[in-house]
Amino acid sequence: MSEPRSGCPINAAVEVFGDPWSVIVLRDVMFGRRHFRELLGSSEEGIASNILSSRLKKLVEGGVLTKEEAGRGQKAAYALTEAGIQTLPIMVALGNWGLAHRDGTRQLRVRAELLRDAGPEMVESFMDELRELHLGTPRPDPDAPRASEQLAAAYEAAMAE
Repeated sequence: MSEPRSGCPINAAVEVFGDPWSVIVLRDVMFGRRHFRELLGSSEEGIASNILSSRLKKLVEGGVLTKEEAGRGQKAAYALTEAGIQTLPIMVALGNWGLAHRDGTRQLRVRAELLRDAGPEMVESFMDELRELHLGTPRPDPDAPRASEQLAAAYEAAMAE
């Protein structure tokens, strides 16, 4: 991880997340895409392969993702680090701002609306689930409903409308 240009924490964060593609890639990893081809093929925004490659490298170097090297014939997978998981509340705040100040489609707004409306408990639950998936840390309450399932159900319902 390289040193930021200054000691300002905002500058240090912007150096890792300072372009829209980095935030979009991080969002997509949070929502379950872990391989290069998945990230490339499912991008609503149409990210180019060279940009995706560059942003993944930058997020790994920034300590937000890890790259799990693959053996011959296997695909490398990306995983969130604890620092990456802790960006979820920031992503929710960005989504809340977008909901309040920008137009969008129902299908692509529904997950942000659910995270906003369900409050901090759902954000914490989703973070616990991300820790389980990416870090192998068991969820504190394994019998609790999974935030990812609630988000997926809301998205599917919006798609069916």
